[in-house]
Amino acid sequence: MLATIDYRVALAICLPISLAGAAAASAFALGRAVSSAMEATARQPEAATKVLVNMMAGCALIEALTIYALIFAFAVQGKIVGQ
Repeated sequence: MLATIDYRVALAICLPISLAGAAAASAFALGRAVSSAMEATARQPEAATKVLVNMMAGCALIEALTIYALIFAFAVQGKIVGQ
């Protein structure tokens, strides 16, 4: 007989995995953004201020996506505990 899985069990398994994936993707994206900014600053030191401003804007957007994933996980976690 096939075993069925409750949706709460599936959420309990998938939520931490998805948060870990979002955090790892954010870490790689931030590392790449900062690395590229450092290379650009090394090539054109006089444009360091513009590069820094653009890098910070990009890093804020990357972090915002990770925070959205965390908020979504907390919202969906209510489905596990709420019933």
